[in-house]
Amino acid sequence: MTTARSAVFDAIKTAGPTRADAIARVTLVARLLDDAVLIPGLNRRVGFDALIGLVPGIGDAISAVLASYIIWEARRLGLPRWKIARMIGNVAFDTAIGAIPIAGDMFDVFFKANRRNLRIIHEHLGMPKRGPVEIDGTAVRVDER
Repeated sequence: MTTARSAVFDAIKTAGPTRADAIARVTLVARLLDDAVLIPGLNRRVGFDALIGLVPGIGDAISAVLASYIIWEARRLGLPRWKIARMIGNVAFDTAIGAIPIAGDMFDVFFKANRRNLRIIHEHLGMPKRGPVEIDGTAVRVDER
């Protein structure tokens, strides 16, 4: 009985979360923190990072902790130290400027550290930013039919 259980747990450990799962989690967190809500009339997206940053004092610290999850996942994905340091710099810059009472909140709307960090991960892994560069298949002109 215990050997069957240990075999199941060993199979779960080896199967574990894949690289695609980690990228999906990081993408979701980055989008929620930077692009969650559309501001009507401005056509500008604002995330929970800017909204949480409105809370004086602790808001930017909470945002930094949430953004550090992306850095942790990047380390697990095997990014080199200099890219991790660049990501930490993005979050530190966002947190430092975001701590300024009114100007920092406006800064959070425009400087999207989590999207920048997601771009660093995608570039390291060789993933395209938006869809394939070339489309597979054949093209037919409409007027040739």
